[in-house]
Amino acid sequence: QVQLVESGGGSVQAGGSLRLSCAASGRTFNRYTMGWFRQAPGKEREFVGSIGWGGAGTTYADSVEGRFTISRDNAKNTVYLQMNSLKPEDTAVYYCAASSLIAATRAPMYVYWGQGTQVTVSS
Repeated sequence: QVQLVESGGGSVQAGGSLRLSCAASGRTFNRYTMGWFRQAPGKEREFVGSIGWGGAGTTYADSVEGRFTISRDNAKNTVYLQMNSLKPEDTAVYYCAASSLIAATRAPMYVYWGQGTQVTVSS
């Protein structure tokens, strides 16, 4: 069992930055691929990016490639999402999730989910 708690959301102007954190409970955190997803009002949940067990093997959605960076600290059971050059279309609730699969890019591949944190980007 893994419990995930996101933090770091908030409001920012376009062009600004935010860093989201996702703290995980459980001793097997380093065995999971960790992913970030987001869901805007009226839209489906979409994949943002993921990071493999050891911190290598990151994958990003085209919409955030070059602006967002995922990292993890297995000693702290935490995964991060650094978001730079934010745009109004990045406004959404952001979720972290854990998967036992390698290179998981779709929501059904993830077993554990956090409660989400709101990110609002104003123009």
